[in-house]
Amino acid sequence: MRVTTDLAEIDLDTVHRWLSEGAYWALGRSHDVVERAAQGSLNFCALDDDGTPLGYARVVTDHATFAWLCDVYVDPAARGRGVGKALAGSVVETLEPLNLKRILLVTQDAHGLYEQFGFELYPTPERLMQRG
Repeated sequence: MRVTTDLAEIDLDTVHRWLSEGAYWALGRSHDVVERAAQGSLNFCALDDDGTPLGYARVVTDHATFAWLCDVYVDPAARGRGVGKALAGSVVETLEPLNLKRILLVTQDAHGLYEQFGFELYPTPERLMQRG
């Protein structure tokens, strides 16, 4: 398994299917939105030795102070094979040289995975706000 950040190597049709059909936060997301989001983000895709996509993650960042890790998805058939760990590790390794002040993510599960890479619960969630 290897992780690529080259959007040309990432099968966005598969990513769209994963997100729009299997990710609770992105159900029904259009292919156009998946493509536009990918084009404006850092993308990470875990690929099997034969190039089959196993999982995906996307990072929104200004490359100077902040990043948001989002759209992390592992194909159900590939779960338990270290795909999530490979993606999270690649994200952290890629972002570390930027010396960002903060990397955020929102997740209902896999807290133990992300803790291995230095993520912790946000200390003041009452300060976070959203619109939409």
